[in-house]
Amino acid sequence: MWSGDYVFVLENLVFKDFKIRYRNMSLGIFWSLLNPLIMMGVLTFVLKVILKNPTPAYPVFLLCGLVPFNFFTLSWSTGTNCLIESAGLVKRVPVPRIVLPVASVLSNCVQLAIQLVILFVFALYFGFGINRYWLLLPVVWFFEIVFVTGLVMACSALDVYVRDMRYVVESTNVILFWLVPIFYGFEAVPARFRELYHYNPVAAIVLALRNILMHATPPPASLMWKLVASSLLALAGGYFIFRSLERRFYERL
Repeated sequence: MWSGDYVFVLENLVFKDFKIRYRNMSLGIFWSLLNPLIMMGVLTFVLKVILKNPTPAYPVFLLCGLVPFNFFTLSWSTGTNCLIESAGLVKRVPVPRIVLPVASVLSNCVQLAIQLVILFVFALYFGFGINRYWLLLPVVWFFEIVFVTGLVMACSALDVYVRDMRYVVESTNVILFWLVPIFYGFEAVPARFRELYHYNPVAAIVLALRNILMHATPPPASLMWKLVASSLLALAGGYFIFRSLERRFYERL
C-alpha cells in the first residue's frame, strides 16, 4: 500500500499544507513562535502576577502545557476538514485516501518542532539542565502524534457525512483547555479524577514533560503505559472508522 509513489505524495502534501497555511501572512512562520509566547505571557501575568500563583519557573510550567495542547488542537481542527478541502484530489487521484489525514497531522509537526525549540530555550534559561530523561521526549511526542492521527482519521471521515464535525471539534478543544492541566498542577486535581487524567493522552504528555524537563525524573511507568494504550487505541479506532466510511466518500464529496 505505502509504495514509493505514495510516500512521495505524502511528503508533497505535508509541505503543501504547511506552505499554504502561512503563504498570505505577513509574519509567516513566525506566528509559530508568537502564538505560544503571547499566550504564555498573558497567562503568566494573570495567574502569576495578579493571582499570585506560587509555582516556580511558571513560564516553563505553562509552555509544558501549551506546546502539546497547541499541536493537538491545531492538528485536530485542521485535520477534520482535510477531506472536504481536498475533495478534488480524493475523486481524481488514485492514492489511498488515508494519506490525507496523515499528511494533515504531519504538516503540523514542523510548527511543533519550532515551538519545542522555544520550550527547550526557556527550560535552559530557568536553570533546568539537560538530563538523561530527555531521551524519553521523542517517545512522548511520538505517541501524541499517534493519538491525534487516530482522532483526525475518525473525525475527517465523519465530517464527510456530518458537516458539523468541525464545530464539535472546536467546542471540544475549548472544553479541553480547562480539563488539561495547562495552567494548574496535577496536584490540584481531586484524587477521584486523577486516574481519568492519566488516560487523557494530552494531559499525560503535559505531566510527562514537566517530570522530564522541570524535575529531571522519569514519568511514572503507569502513566507511560496508559499513554501508549490510549494512543494506540485511538489510532486503531480511527483507522477502523475511516476504512468503514471511505467507500462512500466519492458520492458524498
